[in-house]
Amino acid sequence: MRSPRQETGPPDFTTPDGFAAFYGEHVDAVLGFVTRRVCDAHLAADLTADVFLAAMASAKGYRHHRGVPVAWLFGIARNVLAGHARGRARENGALARLSGRRLLDDEDVAALEERIDAQRAFRVLAERHAALSEPLRAALDLVVVDRLSPAEAAQALGVTQATVRVRLHRARRALRTPGPVHENRLEAVR
Repeated sequence: MRSPRQETGPPDFTTPDGFAAFYGEHVDAVLGFVTRRVCDAHLAADLTADVFLAAMASAKGYRHHRGVPVAWLFGIARNVLAGHARGRARENGALARLSGRRLLDDEDVAALEERIDAQRAFRVLAERHAALSEPLRAALDLVVVDRLSPAEAAQALGVTQATVRVRLHRARRALRTPGPVHENRLEAVR
């Protein structure tokens, strides 16, 4: 025989006594349902609490003519367990994607920031290098990149060593100067 509460509508969660009575009457059944499906006692207790919280939230959806309250609670428990399983699957997927990778610490972030700043400075320097006149760029490249002495660079360019030194000075000054490279008429000296 059903109790009057089952006949009249949803469980009474509006009062502490109503909830306490409903909880006391059904907690063992719900806990048993959950513990048969999970292996961890603490997790089972947490999920059981989640079942009763979900029951409180959906108490107005309870229909006494569809069955006893414990069956309704088991339906809620199935949904809570399924939600937990989906969450675990997402977590395991995320861990699998991170497998073998380490998370960045403060030193890694600082190193990345330094690298980004260095690349930005390199791009600016490369733009200034590209804006140099051909004679300045040729002298600079032979001495700095190809590691020739100014005398060897002068020989390769077919100019005097003094001309190479002047071109190096102007090229280095242009690379240090912020803003666009301004060539003056003397930079075309050969």
